[in-house]
Amino acid sequence: MSLPSPNLDDRRYQDIVDEAKRLIPSYTPEWTNHNLSDPGVALIELFAWMSEMLLFRLNQVPDRLYTKFLDLVGIEPYPSSSAKTDLTFWLSSAQADAVRVPVGTQVGTPYAERETPVLFTTLEDLLINQPVLTAAVTTLAEDIELVTDVWEDLRYPTATIPCFGSLPQPLPGDCFNLGFEGSLAGNVIRLDVEATIEGIGVDPRNPPLSWEVWAGESWIPVVVHEDTTGGLNRDGSVLLLVPMAHAPLTLGTKRLFWLRARLAVADIGQPTYQTSPRVRDLTVRSLGGTVAAEHAEAAAAEIPGRSDGSPDQAFTLRHHPVLPRRGGETVRVTFEGRTEEWAEVADFAASGKDDRHVGWDPGSGTIRFGPNIRYPDGRMVQHGAVPPGGAEIGVSGYRYGGGAPGNVGANTLTSLQTTIPFIGSVTNLRAATGGVDAETVDNAKLRGPMTLRTGQRAVTAHDFERLTLEASPAVARSRCLPPERPGGPVRVLVVPYADKPAEELVLDDFALSDELVATVSGHLDERRVVGTSIEIGTPYYQGVTVAALVKTLPGRPAGLVRQRSLDALYRFVNPLTGGPQGEGWPFDTDLNSAIITQLLSGIDGVERVEEVLFFEYDVRNGSRLGAGREVVRLDTQALFLSVAHQVVAR
Repeated sequence: MSLPSPNLDDRRYQDIVDEAKRLIPSYTPEWTNHNLSDPGVALIELFAWMSEMLLFRLNQVPDRLYTKFLDLVGIEPYPSSSAKTDLTFWLSSAQADAVRVPVGTQVGTPYAERETPVLFTTLEDLLINQPVLTAAVTTLAEDIELVTDVWEDLRYPTATIPCFGSLPQPLPGDCFNLGFEGSLAGNVIRLDVEATIEGIGVDPRNPPLSWEVWAGESWIPVVVHEDTTGGLNRDGSVLLLVPMAHAPLTLGTKRLFWLRARLAVADIGQPTYQTSPRVRDLTVRSLGGTVAAEHAEAAAAEIPGRSDGSPDQAFTLRHHPVLPRRGGETVRVTFEGRTEEWAEVADFAASGKDDRHVGWDPGSGTIRFGPNIRYPDGRMVQHGAVPPGGAEIGVSGYRYGGGAPGNVGANTLTSLQTTIPFIGSVTNLRAATGGVDAETVDNAKLRGPMTLRTGQRAVTAHDFERLTLEASPAVARSRCLPPERPGGPVRVLVVPYADKPAEELVLDDFALSDELVATVSGHLDERRVVGTSIEIGTPYYQGVTVAALVKTLPGRPAGLVRQRSLDALYRFVNPLTGGPQGEGWPFDTDLNSAIITQLLSGIDGVERVEEVLFFEYDVRNGSRLGAGREVVRLDTQALFLSVAHQVVAR
């Protein structure tokens, strides 16, 4: 049971009015008319109303003290996180020389009246090189060491070469490898192919081909933006978005940067090649490049003030919230012509009096220097050095921004803020994700007692879940599962935030980025019990379709009632906003017709719910599974995801 909050003054409006009237005979006995129409009584009521407002504000003091206490023990609201996406820069025309897109290039949404553009900044340099193809080999699934050189045949004008060498029929794992002199990392590559229609048996709209590049330790997939060759079966082009990793590899006797087309295992019901497709000629061009970007704006070097030589000084920057600092973004102290860079620390607990340490408060954009602390034995200990009086305090630069507004849709970042030679256009082919607003004070007040009670150690399942939520504001929910066997890993299931309307959520919105997995893993690894291993994953998302038949009240538009019902279903059967509490559909909770009937019955315009059925849905392949039922069971590591609900209102 929590301690009751003190009410410093419990008097209300009527209490104050009654008390004032009781004092009238003592102070002004000549005042005998106490009716409501008397002007003096009206003044009493006016001042009583004003006094009640003052008392209300006074009673907020305990709540303020509680918030201040949490601040003193180091519990601060989580800062905002910035959305990230990949920006694709398209060349105006193919260039013989390399085209460079510098780090820090800003791209925004188109300017609209009364709207501030959302700006994204590239995180690293992008170098768009024209590729130099110097080798072509094929490898077999059954013997990857057997390399067949087909480069000379590919260069011969009248020859055709088989892409996959297994006979009599290509096998999954056969590869067609193209070797380049330099790295293609981040480039948009177009392969212009001349081919003959000999790879029969394959669906040209969905060929079982996987394009990949060697990344140093493994082959990683390349995004196919467009393929007009029907699976290397006819003249056309293949447009590939190469990821930001491409390393050299030795195939046969040649150490080059390799791009390969691998014959994949066909999906169920999908045909595969009966014979290998054959290529007559192939040319490669770079049409652009792709680079990672985040929702942020860059601030130039700034001088927030000068030191007065005292401990615990604080200086506030012009912009906030400040994003995590990167290399080169530091605090600089300049004194007597000498400039020193001071190291950033999370706190000053381990800082000595000569350590040039500084702390950042990203939410308020404040930089702070070490305090002077008095200990029980009377000693005064300086934690962190103090900049000398008159020293100039500056920052070399920083980035600010973040929050949910950065979660823009695909193909919305099209406005290049600075002109770059030979760049014709830019866009984001996928939606930006990961933008989360700063934590509210109310949520920090709820989280504070949990942190104080359990400390910073991951022992119980509840500890793992709480610490996972603390690891990053991009984590919306977490679930800890015990090891499946003695000595096995503890499984932590993470549900990321997805800033999209409930009816638009798809499976890919709940994929975990490598950065988020690394953040959560690092946070838990520092707090786990020795000998405990941790495995980060996602829940299994069980797609479900609700089909309902409702009777509308007389005079209510059926279309409006149907839309209200659909909106309620998408919100309720939802990993983020669903369930009875609106905090996401609970784990271990089945879906039955009774609870949906109760939900739909409470919608304005619904007279009664006549029928409810559920259909399981394969969210990956986009198909229903089985017949309708009245109950859908949920596994312990699964959550429901709404797909294509249907409501008939009549």
